Amino acid sequence: MEFSAKQIAQIIDGIVEGDENILVSNLSKIEEGTIGTLSFLANPAYTNYIYSTNASIVIVNKSFVLENPVKSSCTLIRVENAYESFAKLLELYNQINTEKEGVEQPSFVSSNAMIGENCYVGAFAYIGQNVSIGNHVKIYPHVYIGDNCKIGNNTTLFSGVKIYHDCLIGNNCTIHASTVVGSDGFGFAPNNEGHVFTKVPQIGNVIIEDDVEIGSNSSIDRATLGSTILRKGVKLDNLVQIAHNVEIGENTVIAGLSGIAGSTKVGKNCMIGAQVGVAGHLRIANGVKIAGQSGIGSSIDKEGEILQGSPAFNIGEFKRSYVLFRGLPKLSDKVSDLTKKINPK
Repeated sequence: MEFSAKQIAQIIDGIVEGDENILVSNLSKIEEGTIGTLSFLANPAYTNYIYSTNASIVIVNKSFVLENPVKSSCTLIRVENAYESFAKLLELYNQINTEKEGVEQPSFVSSNAMIGENCYVGAFAYIGQNVSIGNHVKIYPHVYIGDNCKIGNNTTLFSGVKIYHDCLIGNNCTIHASTVVGSDGFGFAPNNEGHVFTKVPQIGNVIIEDDVEIGSNSSIDRATLGSTILRKGVKLDNLVQIAHNVEIGENTVIAGLSGIAGSTKVGKNCMIGAQVGVAGHLRIANGVKIAGQSGIGSSIDKEGEILQGSPAFNIGEFKRSYVLFRGLPKLSDKVSDLTKKINPK
């Protein structure tokens, strides 16, 4: 689809500086702009590209001052916040590209499943018995939804997502390709001799509240009893492991390759970096930030604390310790020199 500068300005409440009738049909980075594309400038590090870009339209802040003229083929749209305005257009662009409805064949929808209005079910999808699906839900090809699941309004399940039985997913959620929700928790009990492990049945479920997004190839295990819970607004990156009976608090974000072991409770508004490992049966207070590759082996009770290391501790202490650690080779050399002076032999 094509949009004119005038139409775009109306959407983002901007002011056109140039040809309001110029058309764009695609998006681009400012340094890679071509004729017919829309770009933006928000980071001062990219300012020089505004004078050389071939993009037809560039969104800039109202406060931005041109030091040289832009190319005659480039039209500017001035807004209060160029980054936010471009993000708004990206969302609109994504909606247009993913707008689908109807049930494709072949697919299987159980006779007693309830599907809301304006939904999309892709080819080879499977929807089990007593499933309830809200309005404007998109279920892409090869998605599996087990018996008795409930999916809220405006939720999207991308290709290959597997939702095991009895799981609940809220409104406005996005689950990316090949993620598994509701697989068995890692529960095994050793026998009396301790050599053979017997599987403990995992009969709970997973509850995902509203506005949650989960990256691709992640795994959210069902609870042994009760529920594994992702609270409202949680964001998980790709390749994240959430074990059985874990609870992640509202608006907490977890970066890729991190794992939370069973029955740990993470507070709200936490930020967990990539490759973080959290042991089981712990509690992490609200607002805690954990740096990438850290290992958490005990509960964190102080709200808002920032930690790093494995085992992790306060980031200020970590930085001071790291300075000492880096100085150990020099200290070793000094000790060696002193030893030679004291004992020349």
